[in-house]
Amino acid sequence: MDRFENMNAFVRVVESGGISAAADRMNIAKSVISRRLKELEQHLGVELFHRTTRQMNLTDSGRTFYQQAARILADILEAEHATSQFHGALKGNLKVALPLSFGLMHLGPAINEFLQTHPDIEFDLDFNDRHVDLLAEGFDLAIRIASLPDSSLIARRLAPIQTILCASPAYLERTGTPQSPVELIDHRCMVYNLISNLEYWNLFDAANQLIKTRITPYLKASNGEFLRDAAVDGQGIVLLPTFIVYREIERGTLVPILTNYHAPPLAAYAIYPQTRHLSQRVRAFVDFLVKRFEGVPYWDGCLENAENI
Repeated sequence: MDRFENMNAFVRVVESGGISAAADRMNIAKSVISRRLKELEQHLGVELFHRTTRQMNLTDSGRTFYQQAARILADILEAEHATSQFHGALKGNLKVALPLSFGLMHLGPAINEFLQTHPDIEFDLDFNDRHVDLLAEGFDLAIRIASLPDSSLIARRLAPIQTILCASPAYLERTGTPQSPVELIDHRCMVYNLISNLEYWNLFDAANQLIKTRITPYLKASNGEFLRDAAVDGQGIVLLPTFIVYREIERGTLVPILTNYHAPPLAAYAIYPQTRHLSQRVRAFVDFLVKRFEGVPYWDGCLENAENI
């Protein structure tokens, strides 16, 4: 039994969606693919697929094995490429989980820039605000915005993330501008509904004392850009990261309020599993992001002239 060939056949069947497609892709007979899958299952002592007359679906064991096998094959390809005539070039797949708004607005351009230097990298990007399990779902790394990274993972800080209270000039003219956090209870507050407690905003005063501020959520949504646009339309007050609202603040379509108060500090992190081997392509991509976002983030320029209204 050729363990490598059997593993490779299994991965190609999963990625191609079936034995026939994998056989065409590998330019070998379907019977060879079927034999290799059977040998692999016998060697592992588990079924990797649920088979019916029409389709093959991965079992739980098969899904776990695929994630590890695909990474092993990619690392082998990278090792071969690094010692070939194209020494120093990066090649292979990078599966990355990205937060939706930050990913689209700021990481997307960074990834496009990275690809200019490393065109042989194949990105598999998941733009989603859910908390992914890197190992279980086969991600090479994730970008997360958090107060503290998960201790079971390795984290590298990319950039500070500041949040700011703001509203449109029209809304503030209509309702008046709150002068203290306690006045927020009388205003329409729009909240990100993936947080644990929707009825409180935690704010710190100038002396860094926590003020647990009660609010009445008027509009709840799972996307910060939607909440930003609703605020621009005069629907209420939002507490959002500056990376989402900086252009609107610069244009004057949103106005910072209660600027003597600040939300708990956050940061964007690149997070990856604690494995013995970190692939060259992952390391290079993380190093690139750290370098690109070093210093004061460009989106925080909107804070320089912010005044408490």
